[in-house]
Amino acid sequence: MMHILVIDVGGTHVKILVKGQTDHRQFSSGPTLTAKQMVVRVKKLAGNWKYDAISIGYPGQVLNNQPLTEPHNLAQGWVGFNFERAFKQPVKMINDAAMQALGSYQGGKMLFLGFGTGLGSALIVDSVIVPMELAHLPYKKGTFEDYVGAHALARMGKKKWRKKVADVIERLSAVFLSDEIVLGGGNANNLKELPPGCRKGSNADAFAGGFRLWEH
Repeated sequence: MMHILVIDVGGTHVKILVKGQTDHRQFSSGPTLTAKQMVVRVKKLAGNWKYDAISIGYPGQVLNNQPLTEPHNLAQGWVGFNFERAFKQPVKMINDAAMQALGSYQGGKMLFLGFGTGLGSALIVDSVIVPMELAHLPYKKGTFEDYVGAHALARMGKKKWRKKVADVIERLSAVFLSDEIVLGGGNANNLKELPPGCRKGSNADAFAGGFRLWEH
């Protein structure tokens, strides 16, 4: 059995888990975290865990196992960084929302929306992952993320934020005509009622997705 280390890189925390372990470990991220710092801290935090392959969920666009754009909520220096050389292990990297979507996928056509620091999104159609960047599409006087991200929740309070989330979900549901919508990310827990056709994912889905990456 392959021992896979999954690294879920978020705007607030970096969480790690090795297949076979039950409790994840984490450290704070934020706007000063570079790729190099992430690698150093993950190695230290993993400590006595044994692993021979790595999955990374990255908060931005990914192409051919490499970041295509710098992250919005972290420091610069991720594009062009050689993760395999730094870890001295084989690495598979996908968008963090796509990794969480993969972990929660049960078949058919599924839209994933992750309400965390920002807004993550991915579509899976018949087991094919289609990563997307819906967060920065125009919406009202800004973007979707401006109205449903963590800053919006802090700014407008839960009641108004829930209304905006419901509106965004309704609009995206009409566009993608998916069989179901999975709502993930830490702030999905602030929703009282789920809109029709939605189910709540779990933060553990990101780890499940990271393990699944090496299965096929």
